[in-house]
Amino acid sequence: MNDQADALRNKMTSAKSSSAKRDKMDTKIISVVSGKGGVGKSNFVVNFSLALQRNHKRVLIIDLDIGMANIDILLGQSSSYSIVDMIEREMSIWSVIEKGPLGLSYIAGGSGLSQIFEMNREKANFFYRQIESLENEFDYIFFDMGAGVTNSSFHFLLSSHEVFLITTPEPTSVTDAYGMIKYIDLKDRNLPISMIVNRAHSKKDGEHTSQNVLNVAKRFLNKQIHLLATLPDDEIVWKAVRAQQPFILYSPKSKPANAIEKAVKNYLNEADTPLYNEKTIHSFISKLKGFIRQ
Repeated sequence: MNDQADALRNKMTSAKSSSAKRDKMDTKIISVVSGKGGVGKSNFVVNFSLALQRNHKRVLIIDLDIGMANIDILLGQSSSYSIVDMIEREMSIWSVIEKGPLGLSYIAGGSGLSQIFEMNREKANFFYRQIESLENEFDYIFFDMGAGVTNSSFHFLLSSHEVFLITTPEPTSVTDAYGMIKYIDLKDRNLPISMIVNRAHSKKDGEHTSQNVLNVAKRFLNKQIHLLATLPDDEIVWKAVRAQQPFILYSPKSKPANAIEKAVKNYLNEADTPLYNEKTIHSFISKLKGFIRQ
Protein backbone atom coordinates (compact mmCIF):
# COMPACT_ATOMS: atom_id res chain seq x y z
CA MET A 1 0.00 0.00 0.00
CA ASN A 2 2.87 2.40 0.76
CA ASP A 3 4.27 1.70 -2.70
CA GLN A 4 0.90 2.59 -4.23
CA ALA A 5 0.72 5.78 -2.18
CA ASP A 6 4.23 6.80 -3.17
CA ALA A 7 3.47 6.04 -6.81
CA LEU A 8 0.38 8.24 -6.73
CA ARG A 9 2.21 11.09 -5.08
CA ASN A 10 5.19 10.84 -7.43
CA LYS A 11 2.89 10.83 -10.44
CA MET A 12 1.10 13.96 -9.28
CA THR A 13 4.36 15.71 -8.40
CA SER A 14 5.71 14.87 -11.84
CA ALA A 15 2.58 16.28 -13.49
CA LYS A 16 2.90 19.40 -11.41
CA SER A 17 6.53 19.89 -12.43
CA SER A 18 5.72 19.45 -16.11
CA SER A 19 3.13 22.21 -15.92
CA ALA A 20 5.34 25.29 -15.67
CA LYS A 21 2.50 27.76 -15.31
CA ARG A 22 3.66 28.99 -11.92
CA ASP A 23 6.37 28.31 -9.40
CA LYS A 24 4.15 28.03 -6.36
CA MET A 25 0.58 26.80 -6.23
CA ASP A 26 -2.16 28.33 -4.16
CA THR A 27 -4.28 25.60 -2.60
CA LYS A 28 -7.78 26.86 -1.95
CA ILE A 29 -9.85 24.95 0.59
CA ILE A 30 -13.61 25.27 0.13
CA SER A 31 -16.24 23.91 2.50
CA VAL A 32 -19.53 23.03 0.80
CA VAL A 33 -22.57 23.18 3.08
CA SER A 34 -26.34 23.40 3.06
CA GLY A 35 -28.86 24.53 5.63
CA LYS A 36 -30.85 21.30 5.20
CA GLY A 37 -30.30 17.90 3.66
CA GLY A 38 -31.50 16.65 0.31
CA VAL A 39 -30.65 19.75 -1.74
CA GLY A 40 -28.11 18.08 -4.04
CA LYS A 41 -24.98 19.30 -2.28
CA SER A 42 -22.74 16.31 -2.98
CA ASN A 43 -23.95 16.08 -6.57
CA PHE A 44 -22.97 19.71 -7.10
CA VAL A 45 -19.52 19.13 -5.57
CA VAL A 46 -18.84 16.18 -7.87
CA ASN A 47 -19.91 17.89 -11.09
CA PHE A 48 -18.32 21.25 -10.27
CA SER A 49 -15.05 19.49 -9.42
CA LEU A 50 -15.07 17.52 -12.67
CA ALA A 51 -15.64 20.74 -14.62
CA LEU A 52 -12.62 22.25 -12.84
CA GLN A 53 -10.58 19.19 -13.84
CA ARG A 54 -11.59 19.82 -17.44
CA ASN A 55 -10.14 23.29 -17.04
CA HIS A 56 -6.76 21.81 -16.08
CA LYS A 57 -7.18 22.27 -12.34
CA ARG A 58 -6.20 19.60 -9.85
CA VAL A 59 -9.04 18.92 -7.46
CA LEU A 60 -9.48 16.77 -4.36
CA ILE A 61 -12.85 16.08 -2.72
CA ILE A 62 -12.86 14.96 0.92
CA ASP A 63 -16.23 13.52 1.93
CA LEU A 64 -17.10 14.65 5.45
CA ASP A 65 -20.86 14.33 5.15
CA ILE A 66 -21.62 12.47 8.38
CA GLY A 67 -24.06 9.63 7.87
CA MET A 68 -24.65 10.51 4.21
CA ALA A 69 -21.19 9.99 2.69
CA ASN A 70 -21.79 9.15 -0.97
CA ILE A 71 -19.19 10.87 -3.15
CA ASP A 72 -17.82 7.53 -4.39
CA ILE A 73 -21.32 6.30 -5.29
CA LEU A 74 -22.05 9.44 -7.32
CA LEU A 75 -18.76 8.91 -9.14
CA GLY A 76 -19.60 5.27 -9.83
CA GLN A 77 -16.55 4.15 -7.86
CA SER A 78 -15.84 1.53 -5.23
CA SER A 79 -13.50 2.78 -2.50
CA SER A 80 -11.07 0.61 -0.56
CA TYR A 81 -10.52 3.05 2.30
CA SER A 82 -12.09 6.14 3.82
CA ILE A 83 -11.04 9.21 5.76
CA VAL A 84 -12.03 7.30 8.93
CA ASP A 85 -9.58 4.50 8.04
CA MET A 86 -6.83 7.07 7.60
CA ILE A 87 -7.29 8.45 11.10
CA GLU A 88 -8.13 5.26 12.99
CA ARG A 89 -5.39 3.17 11.33
CA GLU A 90 -2.89 6.04 10.92
CA MET A 91 -2.63 5.52 7.17
CA SER A 92 -0.93 7.94 4.82
CA ILE A 93 -3.46 10.25 3.21
CA TRP A 94 -1.96 9.23 -0.13
CA SER A 95 -3.07 5.66 0.61
CA VAL A 96 -6.73 6.64 0.86
CA ILE A 97 -6.92 9.01 -2.11
CA GLU A 98 -8.87 7.37 -4.92
CA LYS A 99 -9.02 8.34 -8.59
CA GLY A 100 -12.34 9.01 -10.32
CA PRO A 101 -13.35 10.13 -13.82
CA LEU A 102 -11.11 12.69 -15.57
CA GLY A 103 -8.44 12.01 -12.96
CA LEU A 104 -10.48 13.60 -10.18
CA SER A 105 -9.06 12.76 -6.73
CA TYR A 106 -11.35 12.00 -3.81
CA ILE A 107 -11.33 10.54 -0.32
CA ALA A 108 -14.44 8.58 0.57
CA GLY A 109 -16.39 9.14 3.74
CA GLY A 110 -17.33 6.28 6.02
CA SER A 111 -19.18 5.19 9.12
CA GLY A 112 -18.05 6.86 12.29
CA LEU A 113 -17.25 10.16 10.58
CA SER A 114 -18.21 12.01 13.76
CA GLN A 115 -14.92 10.71 15.20
CA ILE A 116 -13.08 13.07 12.86
CA PHE A 117 -14.49 16.04 14.73
CA GLU A 118 -13.87 14.55 18.18
CA MET A 119 -10.21 13.58 17.83
CA ASN A 120 -7.77 13.51 20.72
CA ARG A 121 -4.57 15.54 20.44
CA GLU A 122 -2.49 12.68 19.06
CA LYS A 123 -4.96 11.86 16.29
CA ALA A 124 -5.52 15.54 15.55
CA ASN A 125 -1.78 16.10 15.06
CA PHE A 126 -1.64 13.08 12.76
CA PHE A 127 -4.56 14.47 10.77
CA TYR A 128 -2.84 17.88 10.48
CA ARG A 129 0.35 16.29 9.17
CA GLN A 130 -1.54 14.32 6.54
CA ILE A 131 -3.47 17.35 5.31
CA GLU A 132 -0.28 19.45 5.26
CA SER A 133 1.36 16.86 2.99
CA LEU A 134 -1.13 17.91 0.29
CA GLU A 135 0.33 21.42 0.11
CA ASN A 136 0.99 22.52 -3.48
CA GLU A 137 -0.41 19.24 -4.87
CA PHE A 138 -3.92 20.53 -5.58
CA ASP A 139 -5.48 23.76 -6.78
CA TYR A 140 -8.72 23.11 -4.92
CA ILE A 141 -9.69 20.90 -1.99
CA PHE A 142 -13.41 20.57 -1.33
CA PHE A 143 -14.76 19.49 2.05
CA ASP A 144 -18.22 18.06 1.42
CA MET A 145 -19.74 18.83 4.82
CA GLY A 146 -22.89 17.45 6.39
CA ALA A 147 -26.13 19.41 6.20
CA GLY A 148 -26.49 21.95 8.97
CA VAL A 149 -22.99 21.30 10.36
CA THR A 150 -22.37 20.52 14.05
CA ASN A 151 -20.52 22.76 16.51
CA SER A 152 -17.40 20.60 16.21
CA SER A 153 -17.37 20.35 12.42
CA PHE A 154 -18.04 24.09 12.23
CA HIS A 155 -14.34 24.60 13.01
CA PHE A 156 -13.49 22.99 9.68
CA LEU A 157 -15.87 25.31 7.89
CA LEU A 158 -14.56 28.47 9.57
CA SER A 159 -10.97 27.48 8.81
CA SER A 160 -11.67 27.20 5.08
CA HIS A 161 -10.80 29.90 2.57
CA GLU A 162 -14.34 30.05 1.22
CA VAL A 163 -17.79 28.54 1.71
CA PHE A 164 -20.14 27.26 -1.00
CA LEU A 165 -23.73 27.26 0.28
CA ILE A 166 -26.31 25.14 -1.57
CA THR A 167 -30.03 25.87 -1.41
CA THR A 168 -33.19 25.22 -3.41
CA PRO A 169 -36.21 27.50 -4.01
CA GLU A 170 -38.19 25.68 -1.32
CA PRO A 171 -39.07 28.09 1.54
CA THR A 172 -37.65 25.79 4.22
CA SER A 173 -34.38 25.45 2.31
CA VAL A 174 -34.10 29.20 1.81
CA THR A 175 -34.81 29.86 5.49
CA ASP A 176 -32.18 27.33 6.56
CA ALA A 177 -29.68 28.79 4.08
CA TYR A 178 -30.13 32.25 5.56
CA GLY A 179 -29.71 30.77 9.03
CA MET A 180 -26.40 29.28 7.92
CA ILE A 181 -25.25 32.63 6.50
CA LYS A 182 -26.21 34.36 9.74
CA TYR A 183 -24.30 31.85 11.86
CA ILE A 184 -21.17 32.00 9.68
CA ASP A 185 -21.28 35.81 9.66
CA LEU A 186 -21.54 35.86 13.45
CA LYS A 187 -18.35 33.82 13.75
CA ASP A 188 -16.34 35.33 10.88
CA ARG A 189 -17.56 38.38 8.95
CA ASN A 190 -14.69 38.11 6.46
CA LEU A 191 -15.28 34.52 5.35
CA PRO A 192 -16.47 34.66 1.70
CA ILE A 193 -19.73 32.85 0.93
CA SER A 194 -20.86 31.85 -2.55
CA MET A 195 -24.42 30.61 -3.03
CA ILE A 196 -25.74 28.00 -5.45
CA VAL A 197 -29.46 27.73 -6.13
CA ASN A 198 -30.19 24.15 -7.16
CA ARG A 199 -33.34 22.64 -8.70
CA ALA A 200 -34.77 25.91 -9.96
CA HIS A 201 -37.94 25.31 -11.99
CA SER A 202 -37.07 28.24 -14.26
CA LYS A 203 -34.49 30.97 -14.67
CA LYS A 204 -36.92 33.41 -13.07
CA ASP A 205 -37.45 31.01 -10.15
CA GLY A 206 -33.70 30.81 -9.52
CA GLU A 207 -33.19 34.56 -9.80
CA HIS A 208 -36.09 35.25 -7.44
CA THR A 209 -34.69 32.83 -4.85
CA SER A 210 -31.16 34.18 -5.04
CA GLN A 211 -32.23 37.82 -4.88
CA ASN A 212 -34.35 37.17 -1.80
CA VAL A 213 -31.41 35.65 0.08
CA LEU A 214 -28.85 38.18 -1.17
CA ASN A 215 -31.09 41.16 -0.36
CA VAL A 216 -31.94 39.94 3.14
CA ALA A 217 -28.27 39.20 3.90
CA LYS A 218 -27.28 42.65 2.69
CA ARG A 219 -30.07 44.45 4.54
CA PHE A 220 -29.92 42.74 7.94
CA LEU A 221 -26.30 41.52 8.09
CA ASN A 222 -24.59 43.95 5.74
CA LYS A 223 -23.10 40.78 4.23
CA GLN A 224 -22.30 40.52 0.54
CA ILE A 225 -23.15 37.05 -0.79
CA HIS A 226 -21.87 36.00 -4.19
CA LEU A 227 -24.26 34.10 -6.47
CA LEU A 228 -22.16 31.39 -8.07
CA ALA A 229 -24.73 29.38 -10.01
CA THR A 230 -28.39 28.61 -10.63
CA LEU A 231 -28.98 25.01 -11.68
CA PRO A 232 -32.23 23.89 -13.32
CA ASP A 233 -34.47 21.12 -12.02
CA ASP A 234 -33.96 18.50 -14.73
CA GLU A 235 -34.68 14.77 -14.93
CA ILE A 236 -31.22 14.26 -16.45
CA VAL A 237 -29.77 14.74 -12.95
CA TRP A 238 -31.85 11.90 -11.51
CA LYS A 239 -31.11 9.64 -14.47
CA ALA A 240 -27.40 10.27 -14.00
CA VAL A 241 -27.60 9.52 -10.27
CA ARG A 242 -29.36 6.22 -10.97
CA ALA A 243 -26.68 5.39 -13.54
CA GLN A 244 -24.01 6.35 -10.96
CA GLN A 245 -22.50 8.86 -13.35
CA PRO A 246 -21.90 12.60 -12.87
CA PHE A 247 -24.41 14.40 -15.07
CA ILE A 248 -21.78 16.45 -16.92
CA LEU A 249 -20.44 13.12 -18.21
CA TYR A 250 -23.80 11.37 -18.55
CA SER A 251 -25.31 14.18 -20.63
CA PRO A 252 -22.66 16.82 -21.48
CA LYS A 253 -25.06 18.99 -23.50
CA SER A 254 -27.88 19.02 -20.95
CA LYS A 255 -29.03 22.20 -19.23
CA PRO A 256 -27.54 21.23 -15.83
CA ALA A 257 -24.19 20.41 -17.46
CA ASN A 258 -24.17 23.73 -19.31
CA ALA A 259 -25.00 25.56 -16.07
CA ILE A 260 -22.08 23.88 -14.27
CA GLU A 261 -19.64 24.67 -17.09
CA LYS A 262 -20.76 28.30 -17.11
CA ALA A 263 -20.41 28.55 -13.32
CA VAL A 264 -16.86 27.16 -13.43
CA LYS A 265 -15.80 29.54 -16.19
CA ASN A 266 -17.17 32.52 -14.26
CA TYR A 267 -15.56 31.30 -11.07
CA LEU A 268 -12.14 30.91 -12.67
CA ASN A 269 -12.39 34.32 -14.31
CA GLU A 270 -13.16 35.90 -10.94
CA ALA A 271 -10.28 33.98 -9.30
CA ASP A 272 -7.86 36.63 -10.57
CA THR A 273 -9.12 38.77 -7.69
CA PRO A 274 -8.51 36.44 -4.71
CA LEU A 275 -11.03 36.52 -1.89
CA TYR A 276 -8.39 35.37 0.55
CA ASN A 277 -4.75 36.47 0.53
CA GLU A 278 -3.42 33.24 2.02
CA LYS A 279 -4.82 30.36 -0.01
CA THR A 280 -2.61 27.67 1.49
CA ILE A 281 -3.15 24.52 3.46
CA HIS A 282 -0.86 25.96 6.14
CA SER A 283 -3.26 28.87 6.71
CA PHE A 284 -6.16 26.41 6.99
CA ILE A 285 -4.33 24.25 9.54
CA SER A 286 -3.25 27.31 11.54
CA LYS A 287 -6.84 28.54 11.86
CA LEU A 288 -8.11 25.05 12.69
CA LYS A 289 -5.51 24.62 15.45
CA GLY A 290 -6.55 28.00 16.84
CA PHE A 291 -10.16 26.88 17.14
CA ILE A 292 -9.14 23.60 18.79
CA ARG A 293 -7.01 25.45 21.38
CA GLN A 294 -9.98 27.64 22.24
